[in-house]
Amino acid sequence: MAKRKIITGNDPVLRTVCAPVQKITPGIVRLLDDMVETMRAAEGVGLAGPQVGVLRRVIVVETEPGNVYRLINPEIVAQSGEQEGPEGCLSLPGESGCVKRPMNVTVKGLDPDGNEVTVEAEGFLARAFCHETDHLNGILYPDKAEYMNTPDPDPEGEKMTPAAYRRHRAAGKKSR
Repeated sequence: MAKRKIITGNDPVLRTVCAPVQKITPGIVRLLDDMVETMRAAEGVGLAGPQVGVLRRVIVVETEPGNVYRLINPEIVAQSGEQEGPEGCLSLPGESGCVKRPMNVTVKGLDPDGNEVTVEAEGFLARAFCHETDHLNGILYPDKAEYMNTPDPDPEGEKMTPAAYRRHRAAGKKSR
């Protein structure tokens, strides 16, 4: 296993729709293992292929220590309920926002051995699966945020609309 570099900021690879994995090779299995190591080293709970510069539909999720999901070609096939809460991203360090997500999701994909896997997830685990599968479609959580926290929040916890946040990122300075 090897720790990989996490792609950050406005890199266009983060906005690219990923291709499905056609064949599970030793390289794909190694990639998943590397992604787990990278995610843990960065103290994250999930990581998707494009975040390490690989435009393939692969994700890893670990919301509880030792319970790692390694999924190839994951797809959310059912969802219900609603939750709203804070999100951050290893590709957008130091930033956070409030995002509405389903409370429950059913995710289907393949494990590293090529077996079909179905995961029923709720709460934080459902949020993590939604976040990581969005990455595979070039979607970042600020695209879905109800609001973004200001990059340099004041004691009153100032917030930005997603549009103001995008202007701030484009201008490289505070914008409200």
